[in-house]
Amino acid sequence: MLKAYLLVAAAVFAIGLFGVLTRRNAVGILLGIELMLNAVNVNLVAFARYGGGVAGWILALFTIAITVAEVAVGLAIVIVIFRVRRTVEADHLTLLRG
Repeated sequence: MLKAYLLVAAAVFAIGLFGVLTRRNAVGILLGIELMLNAVNVNLVAFARYGGGVAGWILALFTIAITVAEVAVGLAIVIVIFRVRRTVEADHLTLLRG
């Protein structure tokens, strides 16, 4: 049964990685990162369930908290960039170029 969870997590991670690498929209990139972090959560919970340890559950809760903070900060950055540049396309965002 652990193998099934690992396969699902690998598929979700691959979908998220594909989204990050192919999307040009900043919101789409954030969603891809979310999928990858959720795949990590599935792995942590699966290993905790079948390994018998509590550390996996604690790490999963910690990862969820980090994910929520990442989404809040990321969306705030996207909103500010949209207000300034009127676009969220990652190719057009050259704010940090010298």
